[in-house]
Amino acid sequence: MTSQASDDLTQAEAKSRLKQLKTEISSLKKELERNRTTLSDEQKALKTADLNIQTNALDLRKLESIRQTHHLELSSLQVERQDYLRSLDKRREVLAIQIMAAYRLGKESRLKLVLNQDSPALVSRTLAYYDYFSRSQASQISELRQVLQTLNEMQTKINVELSALDVVQKSQQLVLDEIIRQRNERQTIIEALSSQVSTDETRLEELQNNRKDLEALLEKLSNVLADIPANLGKRLGPLDLKGKMPIPVAGRIKHAYGQARTAGLRWQGWLIAAGSGSEVKAIAYGRVAYSDWLRGYGLLMIIDHGDGFMSLYANNESLLHEVGDWVEPGAAISTVGTSPVNGNGLYFEIRKNGKALDPVSWLKR
Repeated sequence: MTSQASDDLTQAEAKSRLKQLKTEISSLKKELERNRTTLSDEQKALKTADLNIQTNALDLRKLESIRQTHHLELSSLQVERQDYLRSLDKRREVLAIQIMAAYRLGKESRLKLVLNQDSPALVSRTLAYYDYFSRSQASQISELRQVLQTLNEMQTKINVELSALDVVQKSQQLVLDEIIRQRNERQTIIEALSSQVSTDETRLEELQNNRKDLEALLEKLSNVLADIPANLGKRLGPLDLKGKMPIPVAGRIKHAYGQARTAGLRWQGWLIAAGSGSEVKAIAYGRVAYSDWLRGYGLLMIIDHGDGFMSLYANNESLLHEVGDWVEPGAAISTVGTSPVNGNGLYFEIRKNGKALDPVSWLKR
């Protein structure tokens, strides 16, 4: 078998296994939900609210991209229009000079100038001047008309872009209003959930179950991803970038790795303060292994970086990539949301062979 055929087979196998991964993740999620018999109506409502907000947040992001495209086109047209206006002014000046020269030359009629000239050569030059000014004026007038027509066409295009921009901005406002309404509804759900875990005992139980679900998910991911070629190429992995990787979102560390949490539990990552909608960036090159909702973590993204390393990004408002996508370091992968357990901000972990690591040793701040 040739090397090329081998590579094609590897890619086909990887694609097949990624498809299998999606199926197995779906099955695992259903199993986890069946095991969590305490999945209340509020938890179901929270999941629905999170997914609905994500849909609108992604729509808003698309509209913003469209708005920026129209804005750039509008700016380009306006700059081009200014260039044409300057060109129009220059042509007017040239034509004005020619008209004045023709006026001075035309104080005497052609016939009189011809009759008063003794030299045939001088007569010929005088007539040539007349013809030159006449042709030049006609050319300048024609160019002016062309510039004016172009300006009218450009203004029409500008008006179209202005109209399109207005439509997009109104659509953005409608979607934003809906997101605000959904966020308010979600906050009501969160308050109801908070009342369910009001005691230390119920809170501890909830956190322990959430952690078990995450561990089960990570184990499943590591088993399936183990057979999929890393394909990192010449890119550096977390081991090579230790201490140099960027923080996924700018903000204060509200809770750090190892800090006490509840009844003996400790934080396994960082809770980073950041406003809703802030972009979250991948810390290193890798492939999206998980991109979905998980109880206790909300909209969760997990990226496999190879060599057993994974990074986790939880409490998101929207996820920008799907399972199987390759992401570059620093690429936007999600936007920050809130969590009924953690509050505002991004929850972030680094894992090596399933074990949580202290981000302080890996990220550059």
